[in-house]
Amino acid sequence: MSFLSTHQRLAISQVCQQSQTPFYLYDLDKLESHLTKLTAQNVVKLWYAVKANPLSHIIKTLDNCGFDFDVASSGELNQVLAQGISANRVLNTGPAKSKKQIQHFLESGVRTFVAESINQVHWLNQAATAHQVQLRVLLRIQLRWPNSDKNPLGGDSLTPFGLGPEDWAQLDISNYPALDFAGLHIFQWGNMLSCKKLAELWQAMIKPLQQVSEQLGFRLRILDLGGGLGIPYDHHENPLTWSNLIDALDNIKLSVGCDELWMELGRYAVGEVGFYINPVIEQKQNYGSNQLIVAGGINHILRPAVTNQAFPAELLRESQAPVQDYSVHGPLCTALDSLGTFSLATDINEADWLIFAQCGAYGFTESMPYFLCHELPAEYILKQGEITCVRESAAASEYLR
Repeated sequence: MSFLSTHQRLAISQVCQQSQTPFYLYDLDKLESHLTKLTAQNVVKLWYAVKANPLSHIIKTLDNCGFDFDVASSGELNQVLAQGISANRVLNTGPAKSKKQIQHFLESGVRTFVAESINQVHWLNQAATAHQVQLRVLLRIQLRWPNSDKNPLGGDSLTPFGLGPEDWAQLDISNYPALDFAGLHIFQWGNMLSCKKLAELWQAMIKPLQQVSEQLGFRLRILDLGGGLGIPYDHHENPLTWSNLIDALDNIKLSVGCDELWMELGRYAVGEVGFYINPVIEQKQNYGSNQLIVAGGINHILRPAVTNQAFPAELLRESQAPVQDYSVHGPLCTALDSLGTFSLATDINEADWLIFAQCGAYGFTESMPYFLCHELPAEYILKQGEITCVRESAAASEYLR
């Protein structure tokens, strides 16, 4: 079973005939179709987590489909604004909001923030007072439960994201007249594939979150559940059903009694529309193990090394040869440069290409591109049957100084 459609494979083959270096391709028609389904409801307001993929054409497609934008840095903010998107459609999240960054966001017109610390609340009030504006603020809560899941977002581990209820209890909101404390934000689990488990987690959060808002003295008008919605990286995994999620979210909204429910989608919004295409350098046998060396590795696609979960991969061409397992390694001088183990045709050789699917999120911009001075990957879009290169591959001579 393949994650690719026939027309996607044909488009990729066309680029491979003209290229010798790794590249990304994003199917914007598939993206638009997917996003249209997500926005056809009135239960939850959807923001796009720009960290997942900040490519301009991705942002524009999300804009056209009615998403607003969650940004976590000045660079992300500038990229969103450069696409003609109004600052009043921007939500500033992220644990590292310096005074300088807050100043830049206010000067750019952003008025909605998630505060991760009491310091940030103080700095936001200072800046808002100086600009003579009022800011809408959500406090990020970090909850802890025994024996809960662990993942890169922390799960039950102690992280820098937000504060626990006891720590927020020190806050006296009457000291911050320039801030409208509108709600709470919580997001601790990533890439969840069980609607039942998500609903249980969301339900377990309600009581402690309501207690926080009551203790601090503001009504919980907005509840932001972050993201965490997963996509399958294995053919044996079942995708989430959006209608089931909407039913679960509707129940949460009614239970909380909030005016608005928010989510910031990244992977679930764009993950399934991207592909990373990688030339094979050689295959070899080493201590009885079959190995493939490919042109691009974690310098282009870091996620496998961070999560120990591979993107699905397959051979571009059809082959009738028997298959066997290959461990696939990139070009970097570190054992961390491993992209996973895959069943591939035994006749694979240096003229072949591998296609890594589900790469629309947490691909190139999450990688470590400058190590060993390899080329940066090009990025292509597929839209209405047309393939366009939106960023050319760059040799080291173009970025080294």
